[in-house]
This record gives sequence, structure tokens and C-alpha cells, in this order.
Amino acid sequence: MLPSQPSRRRFLQIASALGVGSILSSMANAEIAPSHPLKGRLYKTLKINMIKTPGTLTERFLIAKAAGFQGVEMNSPGMDVEETRQAIAASGLPVDGTVCSTHWKVRHSSPDAAVRIQALHNLKQAIRDTHAVGGHTVLLVIGKGEDGPESEIWPRSMENIRQALPLAAELGIAIVIENVWNQFLYNHDGDSNQSASSFARYVDEFQSPWVGMQLDIGNHWKYGAMGDWIRQLGKRVIKLDVKGFSREEGKFTQIGEGEIDFADVRKALLEINYHGWVAAEVKGGDLAELKKISNQMDRAFGL
Repeated sequence: MLPSQPSRRRFLQIASALGVGSILSSMANAEIAPSHPLKGRLYKTLKINMIKTPGTLTERFLIAKAAGFQGVEMNSPGMDVEETRQAIAASGLPVDGTVCSTHWKVRHSSPDAAVRIQALHNLKQAIRDTHAVGGHTVLLVIGKGEDGPESEIWPRSMENIRQALPLAAELGIAIVIENVWNQFLYNHDGDSNQSASSFARYVDEFQSPWVGMQLDIGNHWKYGAMGDWIRQLGKRVIKLDVKGFSREEGKFTQIGEGEIDFADVRKALLEINYHGWVAAEVKGGDLAELKKISNQMDRAFGL
């Protein structure tokens, strides 16, 4: 059964309370006057789980819009496609992509063939769901180092993911690999002078325009300079994730806190001629907290 939808009166009350009408009006009438060359190139989105408010999915989308976001990333498998379509239509906020919801536990690198079959099934479902709601990417964690040496999990995961490429091409959905702390394609116990070369080689081996990176700027600042990683990955970067990280304290932080060199990140994004989405991936919260996060992104990227 589909969740109940807010009445027109309820919807208008929500929109009025959040100031969505004024936001839409100002967006429609404002001339682009960029404070930085990235303004107009980057579009802010966030993970659906960051919107920590009660209510229907439509109400949560309206909260995200009021906070200044231009899209929402959903999770699949597990997404209610019809409910999501209704939230998109009612709020005017698109779903730019999804996160494969099972990729950490059901892995493409697993030595168990049955697990890999399920991982492929889940990835294909995410691709179908993403297409059904008008999104363009599925974020994927490709595996984990505990599943074996790199010489085994590299070809094993690649063979599994490759089987989803015909569907991805048919529906126009890119599989975007996120760099995470999964002990694969970098030295987990290494220093902060590592490069993105292994990620680049992994993506290139697919020889497909439907595989790229959703580069998380915060995740690997511990291991390398993010401006350099952006330059090394170049056209392979299809989307961005962002959070902060402090090498000094050894922990993730809010966006703009810690020591990430966002000036060099901005410079590198211009050098590779990046246009596209950047997704916040932090704790999230209510409207006030989401506005704060949106403003942090504006400052970090010069928006």
C-alpha cells in the first residue's frame, strides 16, 4: 500500500512554512552572478538519510529544498519507486542518483559465488530503480580487502560488475565507484602521499563510459591530496561526495573543517572541466542543520 499523500492544503502549508515559494521565485528571477567560477557548474545534493525529520517523503524533500539543496540521493534496493516519484512531482526536487544499499555486506568481491550473484542482482535492481525515478547514477562500493588479496578481488569484482553494464548502458545509468576505507585500491595502513592511480586503472579496465568515480573528497584526504586525486582521475570523476577530515585528529569533520585544501580542490575541478553533482555525506539533521550544511558546501566550493 502506498503511503498516504498530504492534502493540497497540507502541502501548501508545508511549502509556505518552509518558504519554498520564495525560494523558487528567487531562483527563477535571479541572474547568475558567480562569486567563483564553479558557481553554476556544481549542483548540491544530499543522502536521503541525512534528512532527519518526521513526515512523508514529500515533506522531507521539501525540507531539503528549503535548506538549499537541488537534489536528493535515494537508496536502492529498498526504495519505494512510486512514493519517490510522487515526492519528486510534489516538491520539484529531482533524484539525481541512488546509493546501492547492500554493497557493504553483499559484495562483488566475495569469494562466495552465491553472494556475488546476489550482489549483481542488487546492483541491477538499483539501476532499474534509479532509471524509474529519473536519476543518472548508482553509487557502488565495489568490495572489501578482507575478501582476499588484490590479485583475486580485483578480477573477481570486475567480472561481477561487468555483467551489469549492458543494463546500465540500455537505461543510461552510470555505475560510480566511491573511494572508501575498504582496504582495496589504496594502502589502508599507508601514509598521506598516496595517489589515485589504482582507482584510475580499475575504472579504465572496464573500458566503458558507464563506469566512473563518485570521488569522496573527505574519505581519502587521510591518504592523499584531493586536488591531485581529482587531476589524476580527470574525466573519470562523474560525481562528488564531500565531508571534512582532520589528519591531526584522525577523524571525519563537518564540511570545511579539518585540513582539506578546498582552494586546490576548486582549482582542480576547474582544470578537469567538471560540471555536475556534489553530494553531502555527513550526519545531517533538521532544517536548521541542513541549512548549515548547505552553507558549508557553498563556502567550500565558492558557491
